[in-house]
Amino acid sequence: MVKLASRTEERKEGREGLKAALGRQPVVAAVDLGASKVSCFIMKPDGVRRGDRTLTAAGVGYVQSRGVRGGAIVNLDEASDAIAQAVERAENVAGVQVQGVTVCTSGGLMASHRVTGRVSLGARPIGDGDLSRAIQMALSHIKLPGRRPVHILPIAWAVDGQSGILDPRAMFGRALTVELLVVSCAESVFHTLGACVERAHLQFEGIVAAPFVSALAALEEDEMNLGAVCIDMGGGSTSAAVFSGGSLVHVETLAVGGSHVTADIARGLSTSIAGAERIKTLHGSAIASANEDREMIEAPPRGDDPGAGPVIAPRSLLKGIIAPRVEETLELLRDRLKASGAPVEPGAGLVLTGGASQLAGVREVAVRVFDRPVRLGRPRRVPHLADAASGPAFCAAAGVLHRAAFGPREAVSARALANAKVKREALDPGANPVARAAAWLRENL
Repeated sequence: MVKLASRTEERKEGREGLKAALGRQPVVAAVDLGASKVSCFIMKPDGVRRGDRTLTAAGVGYVQSRGVRGGAIVNLDEASDAIAQAVERAENVAGVQVQGVTVCTSGGLMASHRVTGRVSLGARPIGDGDLSRAIQMALSHIKLPGRRPVHILPIAWAVDGQSGILDPRAMFGRALTVELLVVSCAESVFHTLGACVERAHLQFEGIVAAPFVSALAALEEDEMNLGAVCIDMGGGSTSAAVFSGGSLVHVETLAVGGSHVTADIARGLSTSIAGAERIKTLHGSAIASANEDREMIEAPPRGDDPGAGPVIAPRSLLKGIIAPRVEETLELLRDRLKASGAPVEPGAGLVLTGGASQLAGVREVAVRVFDRPVRLGRPRRVPHLADAASGPAFCAAAGVLHRAAFGPREAVSARALANAKVKREALDPGANPVARAAAWLRENL
C-alpha cells in the first residue's frame, strides 16, 4: 500500500506539471471495470500493425475487483484503489506512465436508440458539412432524459434512396439520409465513473460499452458483415452487441452475471462466497456429466466454527444449481432482443465473451436457448498476449485498443462526448426538457 500511495502521488504531481505531461510518450490505456476483476491494457503508438490489423499490448495488469457489485460502483474508494493498482501493474510491464484511461463497462443501464436524419442537397458534391447537417438532424430527434450518450455510430448512409453507402462524400444527389445508433448510459453512472477515475489521479477519457468493444476484439470481419451477436458474460451483468451489415445496430444489457451463479451455489451448499467460487471454477458445469450422482464435492462451511466439518454434496446438486441460472439468464437476454426489434440476421451466429462464458456447458446451453451456432470468443487481434490474459475475460480491454487504432469512426468523438456539459436549466418555460440532450451534441460535432 505504501508503494501504491507513492506511485499515486507521483502520478498526481505529473498531471500538475505541464512539461512533464507533454514529455510523456502518448499511449492508449483501457480499464475494464468489472464485478470480478479490474484489468488494464496499455498500447504504445508503435504497437499498431496496419498490414494485418493486429496490435501489441505493451503492458497488461489485473487485480481482483473491489467496490463494484452488479455492474455498479458501490464503494468509490475501493473501486478507485483497484483501478490504480491495475494501471500500476500494467505501467510496470510497459515501462511507461499513462495520463488518462478509457473505461469499458456494461453497467449504467446501457441502452441503444436508432434515429434517422434527412437533408436536402444542392448541385455540388457531398461534403463534410452535409454529413454534419444530416447527423445534426438525426440527433435532434433523440430523447435522452437523465442519460449520457457514449457512442454515436453511423449505421448506414443513403443518397436519393440508394442505401448501403459507406462514405457518401464527393457523390451527387438531391437528398442525404443517415441512420445513427446512439448508445447511452445513466448520466449519474457516467459521472460516478469519472469521479472514480479522477480519484485514482488519472484523466477520465470516457466510457465505452463492453459488448461493443468485446465484439471488436472477438468477431471476424465476415461475422460483422453477415450478422452476429456478441454476448459478453461478466461477473455482474450480461450484455449483447448485435452486428449487421458491418455495423453495430443494437446493444442490450441484463443485470445478471457470473456472480449471481456463485451466490446461488453459496446459498444452495451453505458455503462461503470464496468457497462457492472455487467449487464453480473446479467442478461447475451447466450440463450433465457422467457419474455426477456418485461424484462428491467438498465445500468449506460458512462461518468460523472450528468444529464444523466440510459440506459434502453430489456433483449433480451443483449442476442443478448452475444450469437453471445460466439458462434463465440467456432466455431473458433472448426475449429482450426479440422485444427490442433488433435486426438479428436469420443466419447470425453467437460469440460468447467474458469470464462467465468460460464455465463448462455454457456454450451448449446457449445453442439450445438461441438455436444458433455458438462459439467462444478470444481477443484474436492481439496475438502476442500471455496465456493468462488471452482468454474471453479480456476481450473488452483488448477491444478498446482496437477501437483506438482502427475505429469504427464515430459521428461524435469520444472526447467530445466525455467533456460535453449538459445544461440543466430550461431554455424557456415551455421547452421540452429532453431537447437539451441533443443541443450539446450539435455543439460538439
